[in-house]
Amino acid sequence: MSDEIKINALGKAAAYQLADVTKTRPQFGMLTPKWLSRFLEFKGLDAGIYRVNRVKEGATPLEVLCSSKPKSDTIPQGFVDYVQKPREYILNSISTIINVNTQVQDVFSSPYDQAKEQLALAVESLRERQESQLINNDDYGLLKNVADSQRIQPHNSVGAPTPDDLDELISKVWKEPSFFLAHPRAIAAFERECTRRGVPPVTANINGGTFILWRGIPLIPSDKMLVDGLKNPKSQSGKTNILLIRTGETKRGVIGLYQSGLQGEHSRGLSIRFRGIDDKGVASYLLSLYCSAAILADDAIAVLEDVEVGEYYDYSRD
Repeated sequence: MSDEIKINALGKAAAYQLADVTKTRPQFGMLTPKWLSRFLEFKGLDAGIYRVNRVKEGATPLEVLCSSKPKSDTIPQGFVDYVQKPREYILNSISTIINVNTQVQDVFSSPYDQAKEQLALAVESLRERQESQLINNDDYGLLKNVADSQRIQPHNSVGAPTPDDLDELISKVWKEPSFFLAHPRAIAAFERECTRRGVPPVTANINGGTFILWRGIPLIPSDKMLVDGLKNPKSQSGKTNILLIRTGETKRGVIGLYQSGLQGEHSRGLSIRFRGIDDKGVASYLLSLYCSAAILADDAIAVLEDVEVGEYYDYSRD
């Protein structure tokens, strides 16, 4: 006779069929806070074109008269010359189409509306792409448009970002700098250099996030500041860049551009248009995002190039 005891009771697999489980909205692990879009000032356009008028390079300030006897002196004359063919920024579009089976939407839209969730994920994906384009686009991307005079290299022979390097960036963008922009690994590398020198940076809560500060300027993380051309490099070492940006049109800084007054406007520069339902019951939505960026003055942005993120120290041997 067997000693095994057989339990004749309701099992987990069967009970699960009647269980009212708690479900979450779809979790998209690739989404980021997109801090650049939060810190950058944006300007809406009416016709999709933004012209940056500049004073002609080499133009000198006007001579002025400083005299207690103006009638006895000749008042200097002149004018400020302008660049005759200023740069014009034309908005680029980022688009995608979302298809939803209406039968699926009708039957399976509790507790979450299937079309709404699909559109929400698509919007976040477009915003991710927008941040990447603002930094890396071949035409208007910030990294591509930094003036040669505003590019520097690390002082460290290895290329690790030091406090001295960030201080030199500040000397390049000294008129009200707004924020540094760097890959999280570059920020970690800078923190290691600060720790090694005994000058750990302070932190502050800004725009709903906690950031480290250097000379009172926040270091904003973005994985769109690629390391060796990748968002998430697997190797321990790698090269990247660190930007320092002054933002704001009134400060002659860097601004983001978007198209205002769009048909079907969902949010800044983004429209969602319903394209109809085909004969198979598939509903279609067109999402279009219009964006660009403009650098109003050369000294509004500077970059520390070829930053090494893989320098570590064994403090027990120091």
